[in-house]
Amino acid sequence: MSRYRVAVRTLCDFTAREGDLDHRFTPSPSAQAGIEGHALVAKRRENIAGYEAELPLSGEYQGLHVSGRADGFDVAANCVEEVKTHRGSLTRMADNQRSLHWAQVKMYGALLCAERDLPHITLALVYLNIDSGQETRLTLEASNEELTAFFVDQCQRFLAWAEQEAAHRERRDGWLTTLTFPHADFRPGQRALAEDVFKAASTGRCLLAQAPTGIGKTLGTLFPMLSAMPRQRLDRIAFLTMKTPGRRLALDALACLDAPTQPLRVLELVAREKACEYPGTACQGDTCPLARGFYDRLSAARQVAVEKSWLDREALREVALAHHVCPYYLGQELARWADVVVGDVNHWFDSHALLHGLAQANDWRVGLLVDEAHNLVERARGMYSAALTQQRLSYLRRQSPPALAKPLARVGRQWQALNKETAEHAPERRYHVLEALPTKLVGALHALAGAITDYLVEHPDEVNQALQELLFEALAFCRLAESFGDHSLCDLEIQGKGRSVLGLRNVIPADFLAPRFERAHCAVLFSATLTPFHYYRNLLGLPEQSVWREVDSPFVACQLEVQLRTDISTRYHHRVASVTPIVATLAAQYRRTPGHYLAFLSSFAYLEQVMRAFELAHPEIPAWAQTRSMQEPERDAFLARFAPGGKGIGFAVLGGAFAEGIDLPGDRLIGAFVATLGLPPFNDFNEALKARLQARFGQGDDYTYHIPGMIKVVQAAGRVIRSPEDEGVVVLMDDRFAQNKVRALLPRWWQLS
Repeated sequence: MSRYRVAVRTLCDFTAREGDLDHRFTPSPSAQAGIEGHALVAKRRENIAGYEAELPLSGEYQGLHVSGRADGFDVAANCVEEVKTHRGSLTRMADNQRSLHWAQVKMYGALLCAERDLPHITLALVYLNIDSGQETRLTLEASNEELTAFFVDQCQRFLAWAEQEAAHRERRDGWLTTLTFPHADFRPGQRALAEDVFKAASTGRCLLAQAPTGIGKTLGTLFPMLSAMPRQRLDRIAFLTMKTPGRRLALDALACLDAPTQPLRVLELVAREKACEYPGTACQGDTCPLARGFYDRLSAARQVAVEKSWLDREALREVALAHHVCPYYLGQELARWADVVVGDVNHWFDSHALLHGLAQANDWRVGLLVDEAHNLVERARGMYSAALTQQRLSYLRRQSPPALAKPLARVGRQWQALNKETAEHAPERRYHVLEALPTKLVGALHALAGAITDYLVEHPDEVNQALQELLFEALAFCRLAESFGDHSLCDLEIQGKGRSVLGLRNVIPADFLAPRFERAHCAVLFSATLTPFHYYRNLLGLPEQSVWREVDSPFVACQLEVQLRTDISTRYHHRVASVTPIVATLAAQYRRTPGHYLAFLSSFAYLEQVMRAFELAHPEIPAWAQTRSMQEPERDAFLARFAPGGKGIGFAVLGGAFAEGIDLPGDRLIGAFVATLGLPPFNDFNEALKARLQARFGQGDDYTYHIPGMIKVVQAAGRVIRSPEDEGVVVLMDDRFAQNKVRALLPRWWQLS
């Protein structure tokens, strides 16, 4: 009886790659084009007597069951074929790809020889150029003995790993069944959260958990998911974050469970630009030393890494550099073998998500944990949106090689025609929502993408970053155009002559995210602000059986004094008049209780206006402000002003870097002022968004303005109370805070005064 099963492609991908890492631009066919190419080759073989297409094959080696499907077998010629599609010259195909292809066809040859008792066989790699339809055929004669030896060698190498992995899983699950909570007791509210997460994992459901800041949500979700892992036969847990600090919190929580010293493989995935050791160099062997011979050294690096188990950013880098391989791509490889992966939400929800792709390919049972999940709506919208600028295209037309003049000119003409037609329809407006896709322009973009691809293929040594960027943008736009529907808007903003922006803006991520949630065994989305449930269920495409839970706050009303100033209007046309009472409110509260405060305004312009007036009226009170385009050192310096025992007011923008995800416990922050309702700006795009959400859900105004605005308000106010010992004040300034529907979106434990 087989103890392990593996597909030929997976086995070869593990054992047979060799040579350099090579991620230079190589235009590969789309999945659909590849399917069509295979079908074309199969049709061409229909007139060959006895030709067998899509031939299923399998074999056994010491408990390892190997299976796959050969593309074709010509019985008369005794030749097995493996078909691969490509674009451009085959000379540009990376050596590691070619070695993988030969390994696959050798495995099929070995299985055929064993199944049909063949003494020898011809192996053929058939490369089909999907543009020209031309086949390039490479053949190799091989004996049964040679192929059997190759088959045994590959199986032995994989079997040793499979046995190691099975032993690891047994040790891991054994340890997890004895896992105990690392502290003497749960924090108030933390036990209820953990119980809900465990139930979600046990029933395979999606859970939205609204839990207040300070109860330990990270540990309160990781601990029960890990406890459920062996019982629910979970293969992987993915802890997904919106920002870098969230990854650190997850790693700290895992560390307190003794994960670094126990049989639990933890991997932190880092963005390529942050993991790169040689910025500015291409990911290929002739330019980057860590790409040169990458696959020759990968096996040893992989083995050391999985034995190390704890692979945060620094530990992974240490292993990679010790074996002279790229840290980023070593991390991508280890995502296949880690038990807990900590990384950004795009690793599961983006259109080319690594973890989602691996889960599909390997049929994993995955438990998802999504931190700060209130941000997922906007993050997902960005993942499935694209934009092109006419000005950039015009620049490239002047700078491009002659071979691309015609396709660029065609796009230019179609774009100009779209501008003219749209402007004639509504000449007084800059922003236009198009009723339908501009099919002629999209067709011209398709043709341009093909022309740029051909040019780059024919000029492999010419590095043209601008052309490559345009190609990727055009491909992204065309790909989204293929799935265009009422989940997205196609818009055109005419900023002036020859200056317009064409966008495909996703407004309802549900249509793209629903399959991602369905693919997971269970998913837990948690945040301090996940109200109302229907907003997230509808916009994220959560499964019908999803559950919403609100964890009772461990905080009491006396810890947080919530003041309302409903005599102040912060509406745009009232802002000049609002400055004086806002400044007076800040100064009065500071004098009443000196200490550190954050004051949140709706925009940088408003912030600068209020702070200027504040400094003039109260120069004795220390004040500092968030500035536009702050870099990380500047953000750190801003937060460093909130030192224990200090005093002063920091001014920040609501929804910005300091409105969520920062932790200033104790007297580092004793209060916050929020001088806005947080509503997104009233503009043409948001009005178009409102109309689309109204048509789909009947909740246009709430989904566009009120709910997103109040999420920002509650997040900002949540900076004040970070633990059961904290006390502080929140002052909300806007007359609309008097409205019942606005107050209904505030935390229930607040006592308003």
